[in-house]
Amino acid sequence: MTTLGLLRIKVLRGINLVVQDIIASDPYVIVTMGNQKVKTRFIHNNCNPQWDEELTLAINDTNLLPIILAVWDKDTLTGDDKMGDAEIDIKPYIKMMMKLLDDDDQELFREEGRVVGIVEANKKMNCLVEESCIFWKNGKMIQEMHLELRNVKSGQVQIQIEWINNPLHSKLPTFV
Repeated sequence: MTTLGLLRIKVLRGINLVVQDIIASDPYVIVTMGNQKVKTRFIHNNCNPQWDEELTLAINDTNLLPIILAVWDKDTLTGDDKMGDAEIDIKPYIKMMMKLLDDDDQELFREEGRVVGIVEANKKMNCLVEESCIFWKNGKMIQEMHLELRNVKSGQVQIQIEWINNPLHSKLPTFV
């Protein structure tokens, strides 16, 4: 199976995560897509952790399986507790990348810091808390997401996603 590229997910921070232990939690994030699974380190005793960690998934198909972000509480003596999850919808991001192939839209991607797309928050369609901007920065297309965790009383996670091209695959644009 040919890898089209890599998806770099920068897990920035958690906001108002639920307390799982007596006064706080020891949260970490696991991101899964199909049989791929990557995770951050855990942050001790903090319901508003700053991870600032980059996780990477190989993308073999743009008709992706769901990408699930789950927050867990690290426990030493018992099993870890799930603190909620969210689906990362990268279809709008992939659609914007495909726009790069259209010669008429190339001008969109020449201006540094330019917003090239906006994804509206929609509780039925995505886990976004607020609209999500896709922008052009340092020759890369980046999307910032502020995700609401599901299956939990409270909690949000902020992430950024970025595509890393496989130079051996020509169907997707090369960013320069």
